[in-house]
Amino acid sequence: MLANKPKRYIEIIRAISEMIQHDGLKSGDKLPSERELSDRLYVGRSSIREALRGLELLDIIETRRGEGTYMKATSSYKLVDLLLSFILKDEQAKQDLSETRRIVELEALKLSCVRITDEEINHLEAILKRSSDGWDKGEFPVEEDYLFHEMIVGACRNALLFNIWKSLVAFNKEALQQSLERTGRPPESIKEHAFIVEALKERNVDEALSAMSRHLKNSRF
Repeated sequence: MLANKPKRYIEIIRAISEMIQHDGLKSGDKLPSERELSDRLYVGRSSIREALRGLELLDIIETRRGEGTYMKATSSYKLVDLLLSFILKDEQAKQDLSETRRIVELEALKLSCVRITDEEINHLEAILKRSSDGWDKGEFPVEEDYLFHEMIVGACRNALLFNIWKSLVAFNKEALQQSLERTGRPPESIKEHAFIVEALKERNVDEALSAMSRHLKNSRF
């Protein structure tokens, strides 16, 4: 049986990872369908879908529209077991995870200040607008928040840093949701994102780091 809800998502990812190893799936091989995985692991399809999203964030699988889900190169595969074992230990491990995410994100931001393109900055502004419009309708901009940070880290042009960040955030999405559900937090978070974008526009490393540090602290990451 799978454990309580906080561990359920992680346990399903572990079960799928073990199944991949057991079946000897390699880069380019197709994974069973959501229904097959659901039947095989005795969990709901929505839980399977969420777990597959986590593995996709880890860059282990990819979803091809109309075709299914396929294995990618396994260069980051061992990171799954490392993180799963680490997170399942105790509450201190979760705090260590958040601290490591801050360190990685701030280091990536330093590079992004120099390497980010005008097009990427335009995308960031579009994400800000979607966040604001969504909040005006009473929606929590969880996905927009994730995409905002993903684009900034991706702009560092360092694949290893980017994959480490994705691995860390894949197991910290619950904290992101909880942060944005705090009373009054979404509009403040959007304002903080705007300050970060302005600093990136000016390629001002110190201002960008200050704005991001403030944001992550207020987000309780």
